[in-house]
Amino acid sequence: MNTVCIVGNLTRDPETRQAGEYMVTTLGVAVNERVKQDGQYVERANFFDVEVWGKMGENCATYLGKGRQVAVSGRLRWELWEAQDGQKRSKVKIVANDVQFLGTKDGAKPDTKPDALDRAKEFIKTGQTFTGDGDSDIPF
Repeated sequence: MNTVCIVGNLTRDPETRQAGEYMVTTLGVAVNERVKQDGQYVERANFFDVEVWGKMGENCATYLGKGRQVAVSGRLRWELWEAQDGQKRSKVKIVANDVQFLGTKDGAKPDTKPDALDRAKEFIKTGQTFTGDGDSDIPF
C-alpha cells in the first residue's frame, strides 16, 4: 500500500507548468515534528515536494500562497536522474490525490473557535491528558 497524508504549511508560492496536455502544480510543504533532544522537545521541520495534477492543481495555483496551511493525501513516487556533474540523484515526491485548504488565505488565524486540529495540537504540545466527558470535548 502506498498512501501518505500530511498537514503542513507551504514554503513557497505554487509553481505551475504544462506537462503535455495536462497542467501540473508543484507545492513545497513543510511539516513539523516534535523530537526529544537533550531531554527537551524541539520542533524539527521536514520538507516535501507535492505534485498536484489537473483541475485540483489549477485551484491550488489560484487560491494558495506561501505560508498557507494545507492537508495533502496521496502516494509517494521515487524519482531517479543523473545530474549535470554525472552524479545519480534521487528524490521522493508526493503525488496528491486530494489537497484541503486549511486556515485563512493570508495565513492569519480566523477569529473563531479553534478547530479540532488546533485543539489536538495544543494537547500534544502541552502534554495534557484529555479528561473530557462528552463528544463535544474531544480535542480531535
